[in-house]
Amino acid sequence: MELVYVNPELNLYDQNWPIWTFQPQLPPAKFVLDEEGGRRGHAVNSMVSGGCIISGAYVSQSLLFSDVRIESHSKLSRCVVLPGARIGHHCRITNAVIDERCTIPDNMVIGDDRAEDERRFYVTRNGIVLVTPDMLGQETVVGI
Repeated sequence: MELVYVNPELNLYDQNWPIWTFQPQLPPAKFVLDEEGGRRGHAVNSMVSGGCIISGAYVSQSLLFSDVRIESHSKLSRCVVLPGARIGHHCRITNAVIDERCTIPDNMVIGDDRAEDERRFYVTRNGIVLVTPDMLGQETVVGI
């Protein structure tokens, strides 16, 4: 999460100490919809990878890996969202790690009610919620 700070200790943009990674060739991230009433696609203090589409949603202090989709009126704060995840409409997610290829259904709230989160997901001592496809009753796809 420190990577989203203005001057993180590990600086991915340091030309004197490059970090080489592999990413599939995807189109650039896209932020769509600019309407009154909160339906505006934007991200602040965040890192957003290629292939992501933030459609009328708000993302703050988060890391979005490749090919993530976030639908209208959703809000993410202090999240790590792994590749291929889908976040539905009107979701509110705070302090969470969303595993790759998870599909978060519309209207889901994660990170507000610890007791409810512990019933459905794994919650660390620090209150970070881990969400996997299995926990959502979704099939886990391996090797894709």
